[in-house]
Amino acid sequence: MQAANVLMQFQLSWSILFLVAVNLQPSGPSRRTLSYADFRFASYIDNYMVLQKEPAGAVIWGYGIPGATVTVTLCQDQETIMKKVTPVKAYTNSWMVILDPMKPGGPYEVVAKQTFGGMNLTLRIHDVLFGDVWLCSGQSNMQMTVSQIFNATRELSNTAAYQSVRIFVVSLVQAEQELADLAEVDLPWSQPTSENLGHGDFEYMSATCWLFGRYLYDTLQYPIGLVSSSWGGTPIEAWSSVRSLKACGIPKQRFIPSDYIYGPNEYSVLWNAMIHPLRNMALKGVIWYQGEANVHLNMDLYNCTFPALIKDWRQTFHLGSQGQTEHLFPFGFVQLSSVLSSVDRDDGFPQIRWHQTADFGYVPNRRMPNTFMAVAMDLCDRNSPFGSIHPRDKQTVAYRLHLGARAVAYGEKLLFQGPLPEEIELWAVKGLLNITYTQQIQVQRQDDKIFEISCCDDHHQCKWLPAPMNTFSTHTLVLSISSCPGTPVALRYAWTTWPCEYKQCPVYHASSALPAPPFTAFITNQMLLNDLVAV
Repeated sequence: MQAANVLMQFQLSWSILFLVAVNLQPSGPSRRTLSYADFRFASYIDNYMVLQKEPAGAVIWGYGIPGATVTVTLCQDQETIMKKVTPVKAYTNSWMVILDPMKPGGPYEVVAKQTFGGMNLTLRIHDVLFGDVWLCSGQSNMQMTVSQIFNATRELSNTAAYQSVRIFVVSLVQAEQELADLAEVDLPWSQPTSENLGHGDFEYMSATCWLFGRYLYDTLQYPIGLVSSSWGGTPIEAWSSVRSLKACGIPKQRFIPSDYIYGPNEYSVLWNAMIHPLRNMALKGVIWYQGEANVHLNMDLYNCTFPALIKDWRQTFHLGSQGQTEHLFPFGFVQLSSVLSSVDRDDGFPQIRWHQTADFGYVPNRRMPNTFMAVAMDLCDRNSPFGSIHPRDKQTVAYRLHLGARAVAYGEKLLFQGPLPEEIELWAVKGLLNITYTQQIQVQRQDDKIFEISCCDDHHQCKWLPAPMNTFSTHTLVLSISSCPGTPVALRYAWTTWPCEYKQCPVYHASSALPAPPFTAFITNQMLLNDLVAV
């Protein structure tokens, strides 16, 4: 009995010392290194945050003393909306509750109270909103801040009407193993200001992410939460889990051998440190802007690695959020823009653009369900002070992305992508090729080089030759193929690194100003949309 009393006193003394240490923990600045030793919320659960609205239940979690009980209370104007109680798991020191689905709005207060050994410790976060949460990720074109884009001064000052669009920025961190929580935070949840939207070049806040959220807010008129987690010069392999790379047959190695990778050069290190720690978060969807770094690294596998990343992220967030994030949540991406190249026939960018669609030329498709794409090849920028690979028109990129989100994520009946070829007819006797499009087209200008045919001779030697534009109507475009002395077997459009000048590609939708995406296809007399293939 005496031994038991001594043991009980020792445990109680240890608990008191632990709780005193917790209370003495200093509150961190906006950029802080997070500790795992105290009772706390997870790194991204903080004042001013946006939690995912109905039909999902928002996930609240954190760390505490093993064996303690945590009670989470949602309050508004001193009134208790709901309470959830959960134990702290012994093997992870973590706790988690799922709130009942909430309608969009706020503000609310979230209170977490830990009870252990007769002692209580309370945490509070305030000004919490419910809305839609979107994760934004990729490399430097996603990382470019609002201060780096066209009309930056005006965009930075346009925040007063968007105080319900909240922003959060993950720090640039690598890890060899999957982290349970973020190691660092660059910008905790904040209301937008000119300072935090334009905090240095390639720091925060992501212009594409911010403008996408702003356009969504204009339409939805309820809170939007934006989580930015991106790093310039990074290949898709750094953002992919080991299992998704294995699914594509990527060799099991850590170091990425490439002279063109300027960010982290090891497999999975950004997935481990900057994406996996967010897995418990209930999300509405993801937008992605990446691919430039893969022009010279595993380019031919991008048609596998990108769909595999999407599938793996979806599964991870669905399981991490206890099913609150949809299993097939909407995933939007930007098809690569243009870059000035010193190589005359460098087809790396066209190949990546094509592989971004899993070689279909359009999305959604059977390999990439519930996805949407913003075509950006016509948004080039010769004079960008950040290099032509970093075009400054992120407004149009975000606008096209938000159209896709409205159609795919929110079910609106609207046009979100440009015209695609539905049928290709060879009029060999006339030396012409007739293309029928899925939508009404607007031909902005005649172009003699942007369409090309693969012309093969009797020895099956083939060469790409220009197919000048001839005539056009509301749905059709006729090309001249008289330059081909042999047999035309394939057709491609905009298959160059720099297809056209700014917003001056030849083919757009008649009324929406959405450009026709690049494509490549074999020539048959009844070429349907599903026959677009890589050649």
